[in-house]
Amino acid sequence: MIFVADEEILRGGVANAGAVRRLGDVVLRPANENSATIHALLRHVRRTGFDGVPEPLSFVPDGEERLVFIPGDVPFPPFPRWSQTDDVLASTVKLLRRFHDATVGFVAPEGATWSKEMADPGGGEVICHNDVCPENVVFRDGEAVALLDFDFAAPGDRLFDLARLVLMTVPIDAPEDAARTGRIGLDPFVRLRVAADAYGLAPDRGPLVDAIERNVADGGAFLQRRIDRGEAPFLAMLDEMGGMERYDRRRAWFAANRSRLLDSVG
Repeated sequence: MIFVADEEILRGGVANAGAVRRLGDVVLRPANENSATIHALLRHVRRTGFDGVPEPLSFVPDGEERLVFIPGDVPFPPFPRWSQTDDVLASTVKLLRRFHDATVGFVAPEGATWSKEMADPGGGEVICHNDVCPENVVFRDGEAVALLDFDFAAPGDRLFDLARLVLMTVPIDAPEDAARTGRIGLDPFVRLRVAADAYGLAPDRGPLVDAIERNVADGGAFLQRRIDRGEAPFLAMLDEMGGMERYDRRRAWFAANRSRLLDSVG
């Protein structure tokens, strides 16, 4: 049952900051040119029995979309300690695997469009979320129960999407940059193995490291496009995250540790 209560502003992502609202059991957020496709996707995966996505209600082109609110905890930087455990990471990866499996067989509606911002350039057999970071996951009692914000979803390869999750949740970063979000003392080598095991990857896991490398190489391209357009929220975020040099530090850290990551993943 949907009821109306006082409006609550939800934190939302960088681009949608201040524009995501809750009215009782309903979330209202900005719609975009891909909303019709995303709503069809969400309805499809829910019909398969996967309830780890919001239930879509309606949308107005160039207006707002309406979805059913999912109760739970969503961590934001500085990330609380409970959100940094290996069990939470494994739970998040398992949720992504279930989502990927639920997208198999999805037939996009006529005229469907997808965001190209973070899409796997090679396409693929599943629909990727492409932005599974802690801020886009709902947890209850330390277990990941739902994914949020499908603005960047698009067809792609499973490993491409898993690599993006790994990048943002292991995380794959220079230690000083991981610390900016409150993540101190995490072992990326152990956590990469946790993620690979949780997804159920075959023994040959080199392709996952290759997929991470592709994502690391492209790091910063999305943000640079937003900066070039002068989008204020991303300009403000730039200093908080350590500038564009952060991506150079990530590339240097990955290059120095690639062999160790490959060994650790099994």
